[in-house]
Parts: sequence; structure tokens; C-alpha cells
Amino acid sequence: MPALHVIRMLFQRLLETICVLLMVGLAVVVVLAVGFRYMGSSLSWYDEVAAIMLAWLTYYGAALAALRRAHLGFPNLVSSLPPLLRVPLLLISEALIFTFFGLLAWFGWQVIVILQGDTLTSLPWVSISFTQSVIPIGAVLFMIAEAITLPEQLREAWRGETDYDPELRDQLDPELREQLDSSSNPPVQQEAHR
Repeated sequence: MPALHVIRMLFQRLLETICVLLMVGLAVVVVLAVGFRYMGSSLSWYDEVAAIMLAWLTYYGAALAALRRAHLGFPNLVSSLPPLLRVPLLLISEALIFTFFGLLAWFGWQVIVILQGDTLTSLPWVSISFTQSVIPIGAVLFMIAEAITLPEQLREAWRGETDYDPELRDQLDPELREQLDSSSNPPVQQEAHR
């Protein structure tokens, strides 16, 4: 099994675990808040904590979606172009993504530095720097996910392959994936590779 595939699977499991824990935690916080409100003694902190957990879930979920290449895109439009256009377009889009998330990480870190010493209103023992740390961490995780999938995306861009569901394809064994890759090329493209 290729090393990059192992890294990708471990990274995916890590992100999935974090997302599941955040979803379960968010559900517990909301159910507790509803229960306490129903009993007449509302929790003062649940609204702030639930909003922060939702933001964290968004950032970690975005990194997981990037790893699965599940964000919006135009794969069929790009795959219809010749390889000499597909590959540069992919590289330009990846450069824009890395630039954006690099800036997000940098300015997210600046926010943490500025907010150092501030705490949540409802939970004064929780640092705002901690709650906002998801911004640079999420941005770096997104860039890692993009970097892990870039070699495969370049191969597919060169071949013009996007006829199958990327989430289904990611779950396949690497050998089965190779068989799918070799059988999914249209006859004209297969002749061009010879």
C-alpha cells in the first residue's frame, strides 16, 4: 500500500473522529440546554459554547471535505478540456486555494495574538484564544488535505478522468482503484496513451 494512501487514510480517520466527537458534543450541549430550560433553570453558557462548537465542526468538516474532494467544483467541465489546459487550470486553482488558506492561517494567528488574555463571557476560565485557534488550525488542516490529494488530482487531470463518484472511489482498495482508472478511459484517450 503506497505511503501517501496510508497517510491519507490516517488523516481521514483523524478528521472523521474529531467531527463525530464535535457533533456528539454539540448534540449533548443542546439537549442539556433544552432539558435545563424545560426544568426552569437555563444554562448561561450553552449558547456561546454551542456556537463555538458549530464553528469548530465547520472548520474540521471543511478539511475533511477537502480531503474527499467534496467541495463544489466543475470536474466535468475541466475534464472536457485537453490535458494541456486541464493541468495548468488545476495548478492555478490549487495555488489560489493554498494562498487563501495560507492567509487565513496567518491572520487567524494574528487574531489569537490580539485576543490573548480575553475570555468567554459566560465561562471566564475559557480563553477566547483557545476558541479562535480553530481558524489557523482549520486552515492548515485544509492545506494538508489539499496537498495529500494533489498528486492524484494531477494524474486524473492529465488523464481527464472524473466519470465516477469521488467519495465512492476513495473507499476502494488501491488495486481496485487502479483497475477502475485503467478501464474508465474512453477508447480515444487509451489510444493516445499508447
